Amino acid sequence: MKQIIRNKSTFIMGIAVLFVLAGCGGSALQVDRSSNVVVIDAGHGGQDSGAVNSGKKEKDAVLQITQKLYKEFKKEGYKIYLTRSSDRFLRLDQRTKIADRKNADVFISVHANAIADMKRFNVVEGVETYYLQKTRDARSQSIAARENASVLMGTDPLSQNVILDSVLSGPKVIESHKLAIDVQKNMFGLLNKNYRSVKNGGVRPAPFYVLVGASRPSILVEVGYITNPKERKRLFTPDYQEQLAKGIVAGVGRYIDNRKKEVGF
Repeated sequence: MKQIIRNKSTFIMGIAVLFVLAGCGGSALQVDRSSNVVVIDAGHGGQDSGAVNSGKKEKDAVLQITQKLYKEFKKEGYKIYLTRSSDRFLRLDQRTKIADRKNADVFISVHANAIADMKRFNVVEGVETYYLQKTRDARSQSIAARENASVLMGTDPLSQNVILDSVLSGPKVIESHKLAIDVQKNMFGLLNKNYRSVKNGGVRPAPFYVLVGASRPSILVEVGYITNPKERKRLFTPDYQEQLAKGIVAGVGRYIDNRKKEVGF
């Protein structure tokens, strides 16, 4: 009888230790991510500054954020690759080929948004996640056109449409939509806890050509508006960058776990 009580006490203590470790950030219950590969693309670079406002450049903000992402994914045990780790320009095919060459589970392109109407700089803001799809929404079309301008240099309109149409009917679009939902939910949830009045721009379809070439779930994250004074300041603040990164990492983890349950991903 004493032996049974002793064994029961040992079992209860073991469970308690697991809870303590989990609560203190211990790794006892951490999911093994060593087989998961993620490729992160920092938009623009080199001669292509992306959106510019008040001396701040999109290419610099997104590079800093992707470097934070690299560290956060590494902490969680992922195999993580960056399309660029310095201020250099990459062609469209160079960005997406990296994802295929590394056999990535997901491809994420990071950008900062902007508008042209100076009168609305103070009111247009928000964090948004896009997946590849044609849309009639004028706003999404406009944002995609701005981001596509640099990566589509030298490509005629007919070729562009052939490339886009070739992938829109495949399973990649469905999985990309699921990935976008998980990333947006977790990213916004974390930002909303730590910063006041962060606007949730939601998940949107748009024809971003940087998402075409990678034959795997791919999303484009617009991490804020560089034309909005409040968001521009946040985009270059290390803590805000880290919260963005942690939210994206949490969203990718959620997507991968759900995918495993569905098809043994």
